[in-house]
Amino acid sequence: MFPTIVKAGLVIGGQTGVGTLRVGGKTVGYYNISAASYGLQAGMQTFSYVLFFMTESSLKYLTESGGWAIGSGPSVVVLDKGAAKSLTTTTLTQDVYAFPFGQRGLMAGIGLEGSKITRVQP
Repeated sequence: MFPTIVKAGLVIGGQTGVGTLRVGGKTVGYYNISAASYGLQAGMQTFSYVLFFMTESSLKYLTESGGWAIGSGPSVVVLDKGAAKSLTTTTLTQDVYAFPFGQRGLMAGIGLEGSKITRVQP
């Protein structure tokens, strides 16, 4: 769960945030998410993400790897509110589901592409 991710850019941009990994209702680790981007962009925004690891292998990949570059490990599906409403236990087929929420600011688009998640030592 990443409660606050900050994204800003003017041609060159970046985003960062710190979150927690919770398993069975208990916090078991802290993680940083970061990304850099280049292109037609200007502005700043904050948003939140919750990632749901649906398989033991995807959770193991996160906890045992030195860092997880999204796009190179378990498959991730980003869902908006509309798509999330139609999910059931029989339609959940991917390794990880990401739910963005609480977007504020003046920058178009949010995404996980190119993001890296690394464990933060307490």
